[in-house]
Amino acid sequence: MRIGLAQLNPTVGDLAGNLARLVSAYRELVAAGAELVLTPELAICGYPPRDLLLRSRFVHDVENATAELAAATGEVPLLVGTVVANAREQGRRAFNAAAFCHHGRVQQIARKCLLPTYDVFDEDRYFEPAEAPAVIVHAGKRIGVTICEDIWANESPGDTRLHRFDPVAHLASERIDLLLNLSASPWYEGKAALRERIVADVARRLGAPLVYCNAVGGNDELIFDGRSIVATPEGAIAHRLAAFAEERRVLDTILSAAPALKLDLPPSTPPEADIHAALVLGLRDYAHKSGFTRALIALSGGIDSALVAELAVAAFGPDNVIGVSLPSAISSEHSKDDALALAQNLGIRFETIAIADTVAAAERALGPVFAGRAPDVTEENLQARTRGVLMMALSNKFGALLLTTGNKSEVAVGYCTLYGDMCGGLAVISDLFKTQVYALCRWINERAGREIIPRNTIEKPPSAELRPGQVDQDSLPPYDVLDALLRGYIEEGKARADLITDGFDAAMVRDICRKVDLNEYKRKQAAPGLKITPLAFGVGRRIPIVQKYVG
Repeated sequence: MRIGLAQLNPTVGDLAGNLARLVSAYRELVAAGAELVLTPELAICGYPPRDLLLRSRFVHDVENATAELAAATGEVPLLVGTVVANAREQGRRAFNAAAFCHHGRVQQIARKCLLPTYDVFDEDRYFEPAEAPAVIVHAGKRIGVTICEDIWANESPGDTRLHRFDPVAHLASERIDLLLNLSASPWYEGKAALRERIVADVARRLGAPLVYCNAVGGNDELIFDGRSIVATPEGAIAHRLAAFAEERRVLDTILSAAPALKLDLPPSTPPEADIHAALVLGLRDYAHKSGFTRALIALSGGIDSALVAELAVAAFGPDNVIGVSLPSAISSEHSKDDALALAQNLGIRFETIAIADTVAAAERALGPVFAGRAPDVTEENLQARTRGVLMMALSNKFGALLLTTGNKSEVAVGYCTLYGDMCGGLAVISDLFKTQVYALCRWINERAGREIIPRNTIEKPPSAELRPGQVDQDSLPPYDVLDALLRGYIEEGKARADLITDGFDAAMVRDICRKVDLNEYKRKQAAPGLKITPLAFGVGRRIPIVQKYVG
């Protein structure tokens, strides 16, 4: 059977826009010879709809959009991700579902069995689980239908006891000829390989080809990479669709991975290429789906703001990016020069707004109240907060999205100023450790074959420049050590004692872990950040602000 894969980028809640995109994709794929068209999970309403599902008319409106889409179908069926109401009095009000549309109407509904509740997922809050996966009989074939998590069963990261029921095992007893999976699987580094292993294993278990259609695009913090795939009954990956881009393609389901089969495998790419593509897509979609077409960045001359500016140019084009230098009385000449060099390399508009007089005015105003107290971090933070006020004013005036520039290492230990450099609408690199920032900047220059990120920006010691002679390593370990420790504590959930056993200095472990815990309140007030790791700060990490556990 020739399957048309509609790897689409829906917008959450844009029922009319998503419907138009689906109708266009269906017609294009039918014209290209598809015998069945497959879409991602919840393609009609976008994923994740979250509390929109609790609105009084949302489910009803999604069902109406589904019926309208079904009316556009003819001889070729369409299997589309949607929401359907739960008609029973018990349970949650809706199902995460797939509608089999054929000859102008919805012929059959398949419902999702396994509802993820780990990491960023909270589907059990909204949906009722199905008791078993559906089987659709079409063109003489028995077609199993699963939705995203249904094929993961006990493969969920961090918990091998998550689900008691295995939909794939159930389908094995149904002797299906083909398995279809509609997915909205968010990306993080390493996810594509894990996903392919799962798909290959499921196809092998069933002895049937598996067609997996994934969403693409950015919705809030989440980035969907597409990479829809077709696996043979032997578990070979026969076809892959584009990464981080929409694609509509008709593919044959392959019944055998014979030695003569030429597999559709793309060349391997470095991890930095995937990270860059993901961040550009996430940034562009967050802005455009929110109504922004321009970006604004405070350029310090440092590596973090340089990387964010480069990503903004890749997402919006140089004509739609404004870089602003905000030197204080203690800002170094090289920082101002590096900021200008970066702007010239990127071809963006560059403005300079000195803050020394504004900071001095604030210090004079506070002077009588601060009398008798020695200067400390309070005065240092006045500089960052002055910059925040000015950058937000520019954002308001020009209608540009202000991007924050803090990386995961800094955000973890609170090396950032609330209402200062944390001001902004999107934290673009808040899930990227400092060592990854360096690696990505070097890759950008290597890929370009020229200096995009100024060499001095990469090579000089990083500094917040809030006091004379300050460098990050005055109060933090070297970033390669810090990042390894933070990975263990934040992403792997290791206890302090375990980190010390791993070889980290005991005093350093206690200090850094204490900083991570104390700064939870800052992170709760931060701009949303793009997620590129298995455990990012934000919606997927739910640590109490007020808590006393030390472990």
